[in-house]
Amino acid sequence: MKRYSLVMILHICLLAVLSIGVYVLFRAELWFSTLITFLFLLGTGMHLYYMQIKQLQMMRRLTDSLRYNDMTQVFRPPYKNKLMTEMAMELSETLQAFRGRLLEEEVKHQYYESLLNKVDTAVLVTDISGRIEWMNRAATAQLGQEPQLPIELLNLSSGETHVMRIHRNGATLEMAVATTLFVARGTERRLISLKNIHSVLERNEMEAWQKLIRVLTHEIMNSITPIISLSETLSERGVPVTLQHATGEKEYAVMLQAMQTIHRRSKGLLGFVENYRRLTRLPVPVRTIVPVRELFADLQKLFPDQTIHFELPPSDKVLDVDRAQIEQVLINLLKNAREASSRREVPKIEVKAVFAPKVTSSLSSWRCTITVRDNGEGILPEVQDKIFVPFFTTKTAGSGIGLSLCKQIMNQHGGNISVYSEPDKGSCFTLQFS
Repeated sequence: MKRYSLVMILHICLLAVLSIGVYVLFRAELWFSTLITFLFLLGTGMHLYYMQIKQLQMMRRLTDSLRYNDMTQVFRPPYKNKLMTEMAMELSETLQAFRGRLLEEEVKHQYYESLLNKVDTAVLVTDISGRIEWMNRAATAQLGQEPQLPIELLNLSSGETHVMRIHRNGATLEMAVATTLFVARGTERRLISLKNIHSVLERNEMEAWQKLIRVLTHEIMNSITPIISLSETLSERGVPVTLQHATGEKEYAVMLQAMQTIHRRSKGLLGFVENYRRLTRLPVPVRTIVPVRELFADLQKLFPDQTIHFELPPSDKVLDVDRAQIEQVLINLLKNAREASSRREVPKIEVKAVFAPKVTSSLSSWRCTITVRDNGEGILPEVQDKIFVPFFTTKTAGSGIGLSLCKQIMNQHGGNISVYSEPDKGSCFTLQFS
C-alpha cells in the first residue's frame, strides 16, 4: 500500500504541474505546446480515474464477499501492473485471514452448542419481553417448540434460584430456575437455566418413606408377634376346672372370645404391616425386550370390558423393562380407572402408547409414553400431589400402597409416573419411559 500511496502522490503532483504548464503556455500563446500539455494532463487524469475505478471494483467484490459470506473469492489485478497485483494479493490475503477467523468462531460456536445440547439442564436465551431466541435440546424437550417463554418464568428476579412447578402435556415438572440478565449488541437479554429436580425430590421422598416404613414395621412386628403367639396359646390351651368354677362358664366363654378376637385382629394387623413392607422389598427390575403391542394384548385379555379401549401400537415398538412389574403398574391403574368411572352412564377408559422419534432431542427426553385415561369422577386438586404418598388413599377400603408401588416401580425403571385430573371430568395417568 505504500507503493500505491507514492503512485497516487506522483499522479497528483503531475496533474498540478501539468495544470500550471497549460496555464503558463496558454498565457504565452504557445498554442501547440498548450495542446500537447493539455493532452498529457487529460491522459494523466484519465489514468488516475481508471486506477480508482478498478480499485473500487475490487473493493465492491470484497464487500459483496463479506455480505454474502462468500469467502472463496480470489482477487486478480484488472490489468498487468505491479501496483494492482500487490493490491489484489493483499485483498485476497485479507479475505482468507477473515475466513480463517470465521471458521475458528464457527468451530467454537458448534463446540459450545454441542456441549450445551449434551447437558440435561435446559438453557435458553430470551429478549426482555420473553420471546425465545435460542434454546438447547433439553429446553426443547421440556418446554417444546414454543416461541414465547412460559408465563410462570417471565417475572422471576435475576440472580436467584427459584423452585417452581410447571405443567406441561399433562405432567408436572419440578424445576430449579435461575435467571441472569446480560446485554448483547446493546440489547438486554435473559439467560435462563432450568433443572428438572422432580425425579431427585421424588427419589429422596421415597427413600425417606422407605426408612420410615422399615422402622415402623420393625417396631410393630416386634410388638405384635408376641401378642399373636400368646393369644394363640391361651386360645388353644384348656383352662383348669377350678378356674372355670371360679369364673363361671359364661365369663370364661367371654374371655375365650376376647382372646380369639385379639388373635384374629393381631394376625390381620400383621398382614397389614406385611403389605407395607413390600414397598421396601421391591426386587430389582429384570429387564427384557417387551413388544408393547403384545403387552397391551395380554392386558386386553385380563380386562375384556367393552369400556376399556386399547390402542395397539405397531408390532416393532418395544420397551426394555421388567414385564411383570410394568404389567402390575398397568393393572393397578386400570383397576383404579374402572372403579373411578363405574358410576358413569357410559364409562370410558383409553390406553395409548406414544413413541418419540428415533433421534431423541435430549438426554432427558422420554422415548415412550403410555397413558391411561378415564372419564371418571376425577381427583380433587388439593390431593393430586399426595396420591403417590404411601398410606394416603381416598378410598374407604384402600390401603394406600397401590400407587406408591407404581411410583417406585417406575423410579426403578428410570421413568416417571404423573397424573392430570379434573373433578367430574376424569383422570389421565402418564407413564414415561426413557
